[in-house]
Amino acid sequence: MTEEEKGASLFGRSIDLVEGDPLEEIFALNLGDFISENLISKDLAEKIGNSEKNKVSKLKNQLTELVSVYSMNNTLSVIGFNSKDDYIIYNSIAKTMTQILENDACFVYLTKEFACGLDNVERDIVLAGSSIDFEKDVFSQSIGFNLDEDSEPVVQALKNIQTIDVAPENIQSIKKFSRLREDDAKRYIAIPIHNNANVVGVFVVENYSDKTIRAEFLHLVESMSRLFGTSITMQKTINVANDLIDSDDAEMVELQHMRAELTALIGDLGDNQETFIKALANAVDIKGQYSVAHSQNTADLARKLATELGLNEKTKDLIYYAGLLSNIGKIALPEELFSNKGKLSKEDWDKLKTYSNIGVNILMKINFLSEVVPYICYHKERYDGSGEPEGLARMSIPLGSRIIAVADAYSAMTSDRAFRKAMTKEQALSIINQESGTKWDPVIVSALYDVLSE
Repeated sequence: MTEEEKGASLFGRSIDLVEGDPLEEIFALNLGDFISENLISKDLAEKIGNSEKNKVSKLKNQLTELVSVYSMNNTLSVIGFNSKDDYIIYNSIAKTMTQILENDACFVYLTKEFACGLDNVERDIVLAGSSIDFEKDVFSQSIGFNLDEDSEPVVQALKNIQTIDVAPENIQSIKKFSRLREDDAKRYIAIPIHNNANVVGVFVVENYSDKTIRAEFLHLVESMSRLFGTSITMQKTINVANDLIDSDDAEMVELQHMRAELTALIGDLGDNQETFIKALANAVDIKGQYSVAHSQNTADLARKLATELGLNEKTKDLIYYAGLLSNIGKIALPEELFSNKGKLSKEDWDKLKTYSNIGVNILMKINFLSEVVPYICYHKERYDGSGEPEGLARMSIPLGSRIIAVADAYSAMTSDRAFRKAMTKEQALSIINQESGTKWDPVIVSALYDVLSE
C-alpha cells in the first residue's frame, strides 16, 4: 500500500511511526489517554508510554534543527533584540528607507510585546528607530502611542492592519512630536509591520513638502513590513521553542504545536522574502529609468545560463536572486541621476562608481541574502582582470558573478532607456562576442548563444 493510500494524519505523518505502530497517529490526535485507559493492556500501555518519550525526544530534535537553520542570523538581522543598544540597526533601516523613497523622514515603531529592552518607555507602541538623529539616543525621548488613541494613524494602521495615507488637510490633527519635526509634515503615511499571525509595529513615512511617494516604492515598504513582521514573530517563536526544548516537562502536544507554528512561519518567510526581493528589484528598475523589467529579465536569463551550464538548484536560485538585485545600488541614488541625458558631473560619476558598495551594504543588513552578496559585488569585474572593485581575473571571479555580468549586459543592451533605444538581439550579441575573453567569460558567452538559439 502506498503512503497516499494509507492516508495522512493531521500532522502529515511527519514523525516516524514507532515500529510502524499506528497508535502514534491516535496519540497525535490526543486520543491516547482514552484508549490506554479503556482498551489496552498494562504491558502495551507501558510500551506506548516509552514510545511517547521517544517521540518527545524526536520532536525536540526536529525543533532544534528548525531553530538552528532559521535562527536570527539566517533571516533578518533586526528580528529580536535584548537591549536598547542593539536598536541602532533600526535607525540605519529608517535612514535606508528614506534614501530609497527619497522622502524626508522615516520612523519605526514597535509594540511593547516585541520591543525587547524598552520596558522603561510607558507607551503601548514605542519609537524604536528614526532617520532623524538626536543628541541622545532615541529611547530617551519616550515617544510613542497608546492603543486607546484611536484617532492616531499609527494606532489605526496597527489595529486595522492597513496602510493609512493621511490626507494633507487632516495632518494637523495628528499627534505631534516636535523632536521628530512632525510639525513640518505635509505628507504622512503609516504602514503596519505584520505577518499572518501578529502585528508587531508600524513604519511611518513623512515628507515636509507636498511631494508624493510612488505607488511602486510604497509597495516596497509594505513588502518590507511583512518581511519584518514575519521575522520578528519568528524570533519570538524561536525563543519560546528554545524554552520548550530545554524543559523537562514539555508535552508532545506542545512540541507538535510549536513545530507546526515554526513550519508555517518558515513558509511565510520564504514567500515574503521573494515578494520583497521582487519589489526591491522593481524599484531599482524605476530608479534606473528602464522601460522594461530589466532586473527580472536579467534574473531570468541568468537562471537559464546557470541551467545550461548544469549548475545545481540551490546555486541557480542564488544566481536568480543575485540577478534580480545586481543593480541594487541604484536604489539609494536619486532618479534624476539616471535620467540625465547630458554629461555627468564628477560628483555624479563618483556616486555611480561606488553604487555597488551601497547596494552591498543594504544587502548585508538582510542576512538571508548574504550568500548572493559576492555574486553582486563582483559582477562588474572583467575577465581580463581590468575591472572593479578588486581587479579579479578569470576563475578568481565567482562563477555567479560571471554569469550575471553577461545576463545583465545583454538585458541592458536590449532594453529601452531614457537616453537611448534598445539594441536588436543581433547587435547585442555582436558586441558581447567582440569582448568575449576580455570582458566576458567565453564559456558563458557560448552558453548565451545556446540559450538564445533555443
